[in-house]
Amino acid sequence: MNRFLAITLGATMALASAAQAHGPVRLKLELDQKLNASPDEVWAAIGKFEDMSWHPGIAKTELKGDGSVDQPEKSERVLHLKADAGDPTITEILSKWQPDKRCYAYRIENVDVAVLPVTNYASTLCVKDEGGKATVTWRAGFYRGFPNNNPPPDQNDDAALKAVGGIYQAGLDALAERFGKAE
Repeated sequence: MNRFLAITLGATMALASAAQAHGPVRLKLELDQKLNASPDEVWAAIGKFEDMSWHPGIAKTELKGDGSVDQPEKSERVLHLKADAGDPTITEILSKWQPDKRCYAYRIENVDVAVLPVTNYASTLCVKDEGGKATVTWRAGFYRGFPNNNPPPDQNDDAALKAVGGIYQAGLDALAERFGKAE
């Protein structure tokens, strides 16, 4: 009987420990904006990995590495964000370059979670043709900034989704202001 109790207690503790060890789930976000411009016009504005000047939150983009889109892993950009204090940055690596599809993929290599509360962030930015009008699709997968259970409010799932969604929406709004929204 004692052996059965010990096995049962051990199994119960292992299950409780496993449940407690379950960390965050991968979050996904996708935003679209249909614009009153051709896909080529919009791609000309946003399709350069080394230039994020179209986004209102970016003060400047600094290209590092060899900048080769033929070998994406060698192309790295540092985004200097507009801020009241300091010089917050996000370092990103180009992971896929498909100009024929008007699309590129990238991942964040380095960011302070106080600047953007995410980890393991990967994203794509694409321009699709919808009847001669451009639709920009920006999508990402990422984890919240705090990798363990019980995250602080500024690094939980909601904070991560809100931060990434805010960046995407600001960029799409700037494009809609520049090109106009399509009906």
